[in-house]
Amino acid sequence: MIALTQEEAFARIRLLRSPNIGPVSYRQLLRRFGHARAALEALPDLARRGGGGYRIAPEDRVAREVSAVRAAGARYLFHDAADYPPLLAELDSAPPILTVRGDTALAQRPCVAIVGARNASAAAVKLARQFAGDLAEAGFTVVSGLARGIDGAAHRAALPGGTIGVIASGIDVTYPPEHADLQEQVAVEGLLLAEQPPGTEPLARHFPSRNRIIAGLAAGTLVVEAAPRSGSLITARLAAEAGREVMAIPGSPLESRSQGCNQLIREGAVLVQCAADVAELLSSFDGQPRSMLRESAEPYTLPDELGDEPADVAGLLTTAPVAVDELIRQSGESAAAVQLALLELELGGRLVRHAGGRVSLAG
Repeated sequence: MIALTQEEAFARIRLLRSPNIGPVSYRQLLRRFGHARAALEALPDLARRGGGGYRIAPEDRVAREVSAVRAAGARYLFHDAADYPPLLAELDSAPPILTVRGDTALAQRPCVAIVGARNASAAAVKLARQFAGDLAEAGFTVVSGLARGIDGAAHRAALPGGTIGVIASGIDVTYPPEHADLQEQVAVEGLLLAEQPPGTEPLARHFPSRNRIIAGLAAGTLVVEAAPRSGSLITARLAAEAGREVMAIPGSPLESRSQGCNQLIREGAVLVQCAADVAELLSSFDGQPRSMLRESAEPYTLPDELGDEPADVAGLLTTAPVAVDELIRQSGESAAAVQLALLELELGGRLVRHAGGRVSLAG
């Protein structure tokens, strides 16, 4: 880690806010150029080589963002800071920069994510409170998304012991509106995290990104109640993809809000009936989850550095996603050369990155 001066911190924020820069490309650029200032200088040329023009995020816009973060009583947390959440840092897709309010030490403790239906049943809300309160009392930090239903119940019960709220908006935006007091309480007494810049409203596309942070922070994710194809199931599958435990509370097959949990258990999630089951499972977690829920695509591990010359892989790409390691095999080039070629295509607006380390041409 280089010494992070105020100038370098500003350059990092500007780099991440520039077009077509995501967590993967951000880290690749820092690896290649050593610091954000040099990466910013190189962006236009890299984009031209990828077949497009480029305009770096304007300085005045980033300056306004920094002022808004300060006005909200928040601060930036960079990916290589000592208090960056350690389990989240293990993900290739981990946010390079978070805005935070509260006690980051809560993310250094054993964490468990508790998620579920927004329109939860009274019984499920009671279970969420019971599990969250018991787990917080047992020393776990409870992570959730500050949504209605299960999320809100879990946060409220866990506040005395420690809870982390991850929001899909900017750090200064409250959603849902009725959770304004709860969100402030989490920020003051627990920890509030946001990936989006301040002022960002919680759009639908932001919630899957929020869910990956929830899953990434915790050694395991517990789904209390969820319908099929719900956001809670997305969080569970992201947890499985990251090699974390996935747990679910079973419910009646006659209740539609239980079908998601029952489906997860059928696919290999661990059935739990009390907080002690969760605590026992996570206390012995060693990176080898007992749950058998898995995504078919294995996450791709980034190489340590990029090559000096990009590989010619554009001809191997279509609009159908393909694994990066498959491109490496088919091209016969080094992983570093392929990654440089993909970075140039991404900066030129011609590449889309997908879950599971897959890429495709932009449609």
